Amino acid sequence: MRHRPAAAPPVLALAGRQVPLIVRKSQRAKRIALHVDAARAAVELVLPKRVALATGLDFLEERRGWVEERLALMPERVPFADGAEVPILGVTHRIRYLGERAAGHRVVERHGREIRVFGPPAHIARRVRDHLATTAREELARRAKLLAARLGRRVARVTVRDTRSRWGSCAASGNLAFSWRLILAPESVLHYVVAHEVAHLVEMNHSGRFWRIVEELAPGSARQRAWLRRNRARLFRYG
Repeated sequence: MRHRPAAAPPVLALAGRQVPLIVRKSQRAKRIALHVDAARAAVELVLPKRVALATGLDFLEERRGWVEERLALMPERVPFADGAEVPILGVTHRIRYLGERAAGHRVVERHGREIRVFGPPAHIARRVRDHLATTAREELARRAKLLAARLGRRVARVTVRDTRSRWGSCAASGNLAFSWRLILAPESVLHYVVAHEVAHLVEMNHSGRFWRIVEELAPGSARQRAWLRRNRARLFRYG
């Protein structure tokens, strides 16, 4: 049996740009809701179970001005391209494309504050992203193991993904997962998220004891949480 490819979401012309519209039916929603999703650079329209799409689109049209204002505030996208500036643990690095790879060079190398990329130009974005994800996994795993040892716990495995809803997660098995985009945040912010997930190895909840453990591992954690709330949209505009 052939499987048809998933249909692309409809596109809206808003704030001088083409924006995907994601329509979602919700069993729990009691009223129509609109969200501007910074992670996907899209508008999400949430409809209660018995509300027709046409009604939802009318609702969207009535609030077009509000949506356009939110989109206008969204940070500009920063593609992984030659000359682009990308932060690594809070330090700005410039992507520099150096053509075909010479003998003895990796496809991506960091030199000073440069991310040097070799090979076909069509591969620049993917190679920079892969380099950042690998760097993130190494840094996150190193910190997680050190912090877990302080608590007398053991980390089973650390993986990185491009998650949209959470910066990190902890399973009962001791497996930790993180967003690779944390490598774009300041060092103290990345460290806080690691401490948060490692603390779950002791307390699989958000009790008072849990937050005391987080604060012990990452003093000033409230400031780092606030930074993530303020800068979430910006982190998702890279790449």
